Amino acid sequence: MKYSRLKIGEFIKLCNYTNVEDRNLPIYGINKDKEFMPTIANTSNVDKKKYKIMTKSRFIFSGMQTGRDQCIRIGLYEKESDILVSPAYTTFEVDEKKILPEYLFMIFKSSEKDRYGAFLSDGSIRANLDWEVFCGIELIVPSIEIQKKYVDVYKSMLINQEVYEKGIEDLKLVCDATIEKLRREMPSKKIKDYIQPLDDRNNKGLYDVNNVKGLSIQKEFIETKANLRGVSLTSYKVVKPESFAYVTVTSRNSDKITMAYNRTSDTYIVSSSYIVFEVSKQDLLNPEYLFMFFERSEFDRYTRFHSWGSARETFTWDDLVEVEIPIPDIKVQNSIVDIYNAYITRMEINEKLKEQIKDICPVLIKGSLEEVAKSEKV
Repeated sequence: MKYSRLKIGEFIKLCNYTNVEDRNLPIYGINKDKEFMPTIANTSNVDKKKYKIMTKSRFIFSGMQTGRDQCIRIGLYEKESDILVSPAYTTFEVDEKKILPEYLFMIFKSSEKDRYGAFLSDGSIRANLDWEVFCGIELIVPSIEIQKKYVDVYKSMLINQEVYEKGIEDLKLVCDATIEKLRREMPSKKIKDYIQPLDDRNNKGLYDVNNVKGLSIQKEFIETKANLRGVSLTSYKVVKPESFAYVTVTSRNSDKITMAYNRTSDTYIVSSSYIVFEVSKQDLLNPEYLFMFFERSEFDRYTRFHSWGSARETFTWDDLVEVEIPIPDIKVQNSIVDIYNAYITRMEINEKLKEQIKDICPVLIKGSLEEVAKSEKV
């Protein structure tokens, strides 16, 4: 028989193996793109023995807020080295005599399956996809022979993307190593002589809701999550190209400062509570070189250590201008930034490659099912 109709629960088994040996493994979570990523939570005081171990070909699942996010949070771990995940996640393996792990993952790398998961989620406010409901989803599963043919295509694309990604990390290492060398070999200077605050407001209403941005702890401008219906935007601050913005409050931000640099040609507006500033002496300090320091984890730790307050800890403008960094000749800075920009460009290309792989998965699944249908007619 070229295919079977199987419910997910018929070919998976739970494998909630906890870290009882207290192995010092990195802790990861999963995002809406079904990718594993280092956790942003503060894990300094967590008991790692309670965390679950992820090994190659093991799945992770969370049915939380599937309806709200229109996304089934499921991931296939495909690396050789083990990691830990929160005990709140469900972890499972598949019976590879019935279905290949990659084939199952390809099925769920589609917006159609995400919508179906949202449809199946409960009607509560949280709109969760319960484990029992997930296990009851019925799939058409081709023979292993047919699965393997399409999985091989997926894996070849994945390998190419991962090779490209490794080259990107090499560029990042060059940047980091160069900065560390500068920190060791030359004195640092306070940045207060090179930056200045900006307080341009949207007084004339030149910018509307389409220009409003928020900030993330990943140090990026993002689409605002605020409900702006009926809100006046005239008090919002203007963030022109090559300007920075940051949030002074550092508590409850996973030990990171919320900051971004506008490297686009677009002008944004942000909440009046944000601090906006620019490099005032670009002949001496390249703004992108400065932002490279702001993106480092060492800077996040510095801002948390130097934040003050009771209910809410803040890193004020007066604190920011006291930050010290090595400031070499502008030509040296520009060379470092050129390498960094190559890194950013390749990161963007890598994300497009990932999108292409995601987009091809439904096509591959469709092709495998069409092959099943043709074989049934013969």
